[in-house]
Amino acid sequence: MGPQSLYDRCLQWRYRLVPDHLLGEILAKRWIENAIPVASLLLVMALLGWQIPRFFSAGSIVDFLRMLGEFGFVVCAMMIVMVAGGIDLSVGSIVALGNITALYLMNVAEWPVWLMTPAVLLVCGLVGLVNGVLVGYLKLRAFLTTLVTLIIVRAIVDVLLMQQAAAVSAVFLDDEAWEFVGMGTVLGVPFGFWLFAVFAVAAHLFLSRTRPGWHIMAIGGSRRSAYNVGIAVPRTVCSTYVMSGILCGVSAILYAARLNNAGPATGVGMEVMALTAAVVGGNSLGGGKGSVPKAFIGSVTVLLVTDGLVRLGLLSGSSSLVLGLILLLAVGIDVRWLKNRHKLLAKVYVSPTYLALPQAPSTEPGSDSPYAINDRLKDVELIGLGRIEGPEDMIFDRHDHLYTGSRHGDVVRFLAPDYQQMEIFSHIGGTPLGFAMDRHDNLLLCDAGMGLYQIDPQGDFTKLTDETNRTPWSINDDSRLRLADDLDIAPDGRVFFSEATVRYEMHEWPLDALESRGNGRIICHDPRNGSTRTILRRLVFPNGICMSHDGQSFFFAESWACRISRYWFAGPRTGRVERVIENLPGYPDNINRASDGCYWLAIMGMRTPSLELALRRPSFRRHMARRVAQDELLFPNLNTGCVLKFDEAGRIVESLWDRSGENHPMITSPREHKGYLYLGGVFNNRIGRYRIPGADTSWTSQDSYWGRAP
Repeated sequence: MGPQSLYDRCLQWRYRLVPDHLLGEILAKRWIENAIPVASLLLVMALLGWQIPRFFSAGSIVDFLRMLGEFGFVVCAMMIVMVAGGIDLSVGSIVALGNITALYLMNVAEWPVWLMTPAVLLVCGLVGLVNGVLVGYLKLRAFLTTLVTLIIVRAIVDVLLMQQAAAVSAVFLDDEAWEFVGMGTVLGVPFGFWLFAVFAVAAHLFLSRTRPGWHIMAIGGSRRSAYNVGIAVPRTVCSTYVMSGILCGVSAILYAARLNNAGPATGVGMEVMALTAAVVGGNSLGGGKGSVPKAFIGSVTVLLVTDGLVRLGLLSGSSSLVLGLILLLAVGIDVRWLKNRHKLLAKVYVSPTYLALPQAPSTEPGSDSPYAINDRLKDVELIGLGRIEGPEDMIFDRHDHLYTGSRHGDVVRFLAPDYQQMEIFSHIGGTPLGFAMDRHDNLLLCDAGMGLYQIDPQGDFTKLTDETNRTPWSINDDSRLRLADDLDIAPDGRVFFSEATVRYEMHEWPLDALESRGNGRIICHDPRNGSTRTILRRLVFPNGICMSHDGQSFFFAESWACRISRYWFAGPRTGRVERVIENLPGYPDNINRASDGCYWLAIMGMRTPSLELALRRPSFRRHMARRVAQDELLFPNLNTGCVLKFDEAGRIVESLWDRSGENHPMITSPREHKGYLYLGGVFNNRIGRYRIPGADTSWTSQDSYWGRAP
């Protein structure tokens, strides 16, 4: 490529200075779902504060928090049922039943608070149990079932009111504990709100950090799938209604202690308020999505609206009308947002950047180019043809047995000396990629999507790490590993490995190639203290890693940038990165040591003019990502490759090609062992073996790294 035009220079600086990929990362965050509820809450607060004098005075806030403590429990009751894919229209009636039960036990039966509380919770929990059995075990429709329960429980409350209303309301109970529950404060904050705050934290941890909470989420997402994976669906659904009843009981106790009154209006319309609050907060009516923070946001919003309407002096019934309109709007937003959020995310998440590669060096056959195409790999021997799928890398132990991975998550062993007998050495899962052997003959490997693993000589595996330190100021939490790729081990035992991209999974690598952004990094795991930290960031699909012969640095490949670099982790140049090969004719993959002090490098595919041009036109690639299916994108050619050998200075000293591309069409890893070069390919169904003319037939990588075995 010649000198850059002014347009290209401006384009390069535009994509360097404007991080437009951040929009997609923001939309991908789970907290973005709360953006509309939080914005709505702030808008309501601003309008009410503007229209109503002293709306947020200290006294008003204390009264508001006291009511929020009561109402928050009911909203959380509704939320838990909704998360499991149900609905509970009986919450208002259960609160009314709990209220009159609490007043009767305290004022008439003269029970102490500590005895009355479990009794009320038991009564309300039994109503929830009835709902749970009918919906969970008998599989009745939740809407109709809880509507019937609402009617029946309300009728029971009306009967009790006719008999006991005067008795339970005429008594003024002189009980300090009861008074504290209703009107007491701690540090100026009502006790009821403190109780709700403690519960909210515990409930959030329950839903997001415990197995039963995950089961509730899973059932709401898909009951059939939850059943198929072994979750007790009827029991779990039933438990959500029991929890709902108990939480309504807590709210009823707080309400009874505050007002000491039972009337026919108690709890009327509360199911509409609770449902509106849950939906306004962002909890999905479809189930599978919900949280306590969302319930809290919705509770605050709805209480502010109802309180504000009362203080504005609007006509009776206006609150119900406004709440109905809010619920209608919230349901519309919920449905449309859930439907369109992923469409919007798909349009903006893939964010190509400007990448101008130098003109590719010539590979013309018969030329004096060190990359000139030849046919030296035409007649390589084949190992495991048709019996292995996706052997991306391979390695040998001290007994000459060959180990490789498969796309089925297996680590396969071919037994020496003829490598005809194959066995499953260990099953890890995921996609095993790069391999290395430590000084104790443990096999270390990078497993895409799972992290860094170790397998002992008996085949038992251990996870070493699947996370690293988070990138400062990053929007995405990139502490979890998404595509661990290749690794090597330093003389002191530290493991350096590459993560090709932090934005995409293994099957989405074409999207990372389409972006050609610095999404990758190199990570160091120290088994001596178990620490893992990122040492290099913003690399363009970092791939192969190979420890240099000096033991103080390692070489690493950046595939889409078509270059090889060297990082010094010890010695006087510690921390420095040096370019070793600036411009390769294709996309580099794994690197491994050679017996003559050089290094073998796999080229997994060759550059093409069409893609080179597209890399300098990010907007074209962005439109392509939005309108073209992933398997039809313009991405790197990985069907033809070669093996190169380079020295410490980065000079290419040898190249090996399969010109026809028939015998070994794709190469992702070359590994030298006792005079042979073994070839792996992540899309191949074989391992190639090429005899290296004049190579040391006793040389092994194990001896090169750790010395000969005693």
